[in-house]
Amino acid sequence: MRDFRDVRSFGDLTRRQRLLVYYVLGLGGVILFFTIAYNAGMRTLEGENHSIFRSFQTVVETMTTTGYGADSPWATPWMNGLVVLMQLSGIGIAFFTLRVLVIPLFKRTPVSLADRLTPKDDHVVIGEYRRDSEVLLEELEGVGIEYVLIDSDREEAERLSDAGYQVIHGDPEDADALERASVRDASLLITDAGDRNASVALTALDLNEDLRVVSLTESARRTDALERIGVDRPVSPPVLIGERLARKAATSVTISEDTSFGEDIEIRELLVRRESPLHGIEIRDSQFADHPELTLVAGWFDGGLRLPPSPTDRLAPNTVLVVAGPGDVLDDLRGELSGVRSTREHTNVVVAGAGEGGNAVVDTLSDDVSITAIDREDREGVDIVGDIGEPETLEAAGLDEATALIVTVDDDATALLAIALARSLTDDLEILARVSDDGNVATAFGAGADYVLSIQQTTARLLAREVHGEDVVSPIGQLRLVRTDAAPFAGRTLEAANEEAADEWVIVGVERDGAFRTDATTPIEAADTVVVAGTDETIRTFEREIA
Repeated sequence: MRDFRDVRSFGDLTRRQRLLVYYVLGLGGVILFFTIAYNAGMRTLEGENHSIFRSFQTVVETMTTTGYGADSPWATPWMNGLVVLMQLSGIGIAFFTLRVLVIPLFKRTPVSLADRLTPKDDHVVIGEYRRDSEVLLEELEGVGIEYVLIDSDREEAERLSDAGYQVIHGDPEDADALERASVRDASLLITDAGDRNASVALTALDLNEDLRVVSLTESARRTDALERIGVDRPVSPPVLIGERLARKAATSVTISEDTSFGEDIEIRELLVRRESPLHGIEIRDSQFADHPELTLVAGWFDGGLRLPPSPTDRLAPNTVLVVAGPGDVLDDLRGELSGVRSTREHTNVVVAGAGEGGNAVVDTLSDDVSITAIDREDREGVDIVGDIGEPETLEAAGLDEATALIVTVDDDATALLAIALARSLTDDLEILARVSDDGNVATAFGAGADYVLSIQQTTARLLAREVHGEDVVSPIGQLRLVRTDAAPFAGRTLEAANEEAADEWVIVGVERDGAFRTDATTPIEAADTVVVAGTDETIRTFEREIA
């Protein structure tokens, strides 16, 4: 949201705010000019030596038509002409004040929302957004991205505009609405208009052929058609989140057969819950950020893997951090903080919901994972037909033998019931779920979920990162650990070597004389062996270019 407190330069003002500034400056300039001219005229033409303040009073009395001053009548034609000019100026300013300030404030006349927009260039145009608009707009404003949202719902558009967001009312299929959103000067178009996505994209591309286009679609089956008409990146949120839940449920860390650790070194996951003392703080302020014996390997933030996380990343509920270090140190950390558990390989997964999201989960999980899919309808890929809100259905799916339950149903109430029911049946189960409403994330945790992704929040953050050109749509590769020669890093400490990495891989520790060291101050010697963590892709790049 934007008000005068958010303004850093004149260019940040909306059109209406700029008009108000011009009005105030213009009015002040006119009064100042007449005050000086009247004072000089009275002194030189009328022979009256007035103070500047007396002249100011007479000018205000004359322009507001409340009187013509105690100096009347005037003897010279020039002074009478000046007074007449002041009178006419006052009438003109009065009409302008009524039209620009008084009528919009005290009479509910239609106000063009486009007048409230700040100047735009190289910005994002959002052609409709069918999810929670405020979640997306707050995310964009939080990272300083300029945008204009076109909303076809007049009441919603006015509500958002009144709240300070950059929103106009209109049909995104209409070229006029896109023009009002300055689409010709935009760099990116985001469409979330359902069946109208193609029409919106084509209209916008006619106005700006260099526009990048991202379209949100509920069905992945439409992606080919959208790409054919010029959409650069079709995104299916249910499929995307299904893939991310599956990636999180898959083995968290894959260790190559020739990768060894000292007897005391372990890798564990730290799950941040709402009641955790880590909740809400930045990584650099956490208890383990500068711990001499621990290495922060990676972090899962809203289903996306960051390797390594930035020190300024804020730890929200749902964040999972991968930490390496001596087992006794991690045990001490377990005593200080809630939510620490060892990494776990899921070999038997129950998937509740066999729609687009559920199918994405099944397709993403590796072939060696046993999968049982539940759905109300008997369709291809469904193993158990039934209501996931009934214990008999979950028991028939083998929940007691499963290591994870992934809930991908469309209805949040059904998802919350399934989570609570599954947790009541067994504690030895990791529950990962998606919810549509961001407000239900905390409720899902309370029902017993271990990991929850909100379609609203996750989609908004992914879109915000997409504006920066980050590849946020492709599934994240699995985290791997490899053992390699330390010669390329010789002469640097473990901390210094990681600082020089390209934020794509991280050195977990150094192996020397049969011992594995994770202390950040450990100097790396040419004869050492280092263990490096990264995704499949970044590890291949590391092995090709550095190792």
